[in-house]
Amino acid sequence: MFYEMARESPKLDALNGSAISVVSPPPRYNAWPMVQELPCGRLGCAYSCGSSHTTDEGARGVFARVSDDGAKIWSDESCVTNAPEWGEVTVGKGLDPAGVMLLWIRRQDGRGWGAGTFHDLWRTRDGLSWVRIASPALDPHPIQITDIFEVPGCGLMSLWFAGDYSRDAAGNSWGVLESADGGATWTQRIVERGLASSEWPTEPCAAHLGGGRILAIARSEGAGYQFQLTSDDGGATWKRERTNISDVLQSTPSLLFDPGTGVVANYYYQRGARLLKRRVAFADAVFANPGSWPEPVILARGHEERPFDAGNVNAIAIGNRHFAATYSGTASDAAVFVVATDAATRKHLR
Repeated sequence: MFYEMARESPKLDALNGSAISVVSPPPRYNAWPMVQELPCGRLGCAYSCGSSHTTDEGARGVFARVSDDGAKIWSDESCVTNAPEWGEVTVGKGLDPAGVMLLWIRRQDGRGWGAGTFHDLWRTRDGLSWVRIASPALDPHPIQITDIFEVPGCGLMSLWFAGDYSRDAAGNSWGVLESADGGATWTQRIVERGLASSEWPTEPCAAHLGGGRILAIARSEGAGYQFQLTSDDGGATWKRERTNISDVLQSTPSLLFDPGTGVVANYYYQRGARLLKRRVAFADAVFANPGSWPEPVILARGHEERPFDAGNVNAIAIGNRHFAATYSGTASDAAVFVVATDAATRKHLR
C-alpha cells in the first residue's frame, strides 16, 4: 500500500526550487538515510530507527521504503533487520556490477567502537526484500564503511575509517575496502593511521572520475571544514588536503559526478545553521585545487533545536534530477526527508 507522506507536517523547508517529501515521520528517532535507484526504476531509501539519538541500543533497527514517482509518494515501511541484541545503523550504499542495490549496515553490541562494532552487506532488487551477502572480518574494526563505488579494472570499493570519537589519536585511521566478486568478499587496506583528530578524515563519499582518478570528500572531527581525498592510480595511493569549505560542522557529505559534463556536486548539511547546501564545480578543477570549491546554494532549511540531532546527506542522481536524503528533528523525534532538485550542470557553477 502506498500513501502520500508529504502531507505530514515536515520540519524541513524547501528553498531555491527544491521539493521535499517525508520518507519516515516521527515519532521515533529516524536518521542516517541512504537513497539509491533500484533496478526496477524505483527509488529506495533505507534508514535507521530507534528511541533516541543513540547508535547501539537494541531497539534500533534498519527499515526501508520505496517510491515509484520520483520521491513524492513512499510505500509502507519494510524491515531490513531489527535484531534485539544489536543497534543497527545504515552507513553506506551503492550498486553491484549488475546494478543491484547494496547496503552497508553497522551493528553494535554496546561495547563501543572497535571490538563491539561489526558491518554486514545487504542486497536488494526491489528495495523491500533484503538478503545479507557478506560480513567481512576486518582489522581494525571500522566505525563506518561508506558508500560503494566502482573503479573499472579494480572492482567495487568503499572507504572506511576507524578510531574513537573520544579523540584517541593512536587508533584513528582510514583506508580502502576492495571487492573483485561483486561484494561477496572484501580486502582491507590502511591508507593512514595514528592521526590526530584534526587530521582524521571521517565519513567520506567518493566518485570515480575516470582514468583511475578518484575524488572523495570527508568530514572533519575538529573545527568545521571538509577534507578532500584524491587518488590518480585507482585507489592505490592517496593525497589528503583541506578544502576551502568551512560552513559545515561534523556532518557527512555526499558527492555526485556526471561523466558527461565533468561536473561534480558536493551535498552537505550545515549543522547549527540548519541548512542543506550544494556546491557545484568542474571535477578537474577541484581535483587539482581543493581550495577552489565555489560558493554553495541553500536547498533546504531545518527546524531542529540541537545541532547534532539533524544533518548528514546521502544523494543519488537519476536522469536530470538529484535526490538528497537527510534528517531533521530532536533527539527523540526526528524525520527522514528526501530533497529533490535539478541535477547539477554547468549553469549551476557559481
